[in-house]
Amino acid sequence: MEESVLTFVSGALLFNAIPHLVRGICGDRHMTPFSRTSSAVTNVIWAWVNIVIGGWLLMSATAVDLAAKEVACFAAGGFVLSLFLAWFWSNPEARLPWHKQ
Repeated sequence: MEESVLTFVSGALLFNAIPHLVRGICGDRHMTPFSRTSSAVTNVIWAWVNIVIGGWLLMSATAVDLAAKEVACFAAGGFVLSLFLAWFWSNPEARLPWHKQ
């Protein structure tokens, strides 16, 4: 029973991360527990709080056997790219180097 509850909460947290991560990566504002219109960076951080806690609960509740080093590297790559994209797309003048001015 306890494993089912932990897995359920894990699923809720991981799926809650999706809109916050997407809006943050796109540079859009979105509601978080901190504000009705939180910044893109705040949304990325909130999404990653959900991902870390949800992932930890899932790994605690199930027999998932992943090497901690690989999980940490995967998460670090996603976190760094998420924050960069939130910062980049928050700028209304954002463009890639090959975009014309």
